[in-house]
Parts: sequence; C-alpha cells; structure tokens
Amino acid sequence: MKTAVELDEATFREARVVATSQGMTLEQFVVDAVQELLRRYAREANVRDKESPWMAGFGGLADLKNENRRVLRMIDEEFEGPDS
Repeated sequence: MKTAVELDEATFREARVVATSQGMTLEQFVVDAVQELLRRYAREANVRDKESPWMAGFGGLADLKNENRRVLRMIDEEFEGPDS
C-alpha cells in the first residue's frame, strides 16, 4: 500500500542520511522504523495486560506526583520567611 508522509526538512534529511549510512533506501528505513514502533507499542500493551489489578490502580495515581510537588513547594514558601 502506498501513502504519503510529510516530514519537516531536518527530519527528512536526518532519516535520509541514516538510511544511506545503513545501506538502505529511505522507504525501507521508514518501514523499519514504523514496524519497530508498532512492536514496541505491542510489547508495552502486553506488559500492561499482565500487571496485577492493584498495580494498574497505582498507575492511575501517577499524576499526583506533580500535585505533591506543588503542595510541598507551597509549604516551603509559607515557612521560608523569618521565624515569628
């Protein structure tokens, strides 16, 4: 199947240089890159599927790390001033 892909100039040039240095066409380089990315996503999905349900729950709390930092920064700012 044919498709058109738009790349910015710098990415296109870098991909062409790497493909040439590996002795492959730009087309083969792009196909290999897409296939590798698809394999990576499949492996990651497979790992997620094998996690225990309780582990998946903790993953849902990952965004609280930033909130925790924000609260700690506010506490530090509050107590930075001179002692009363």
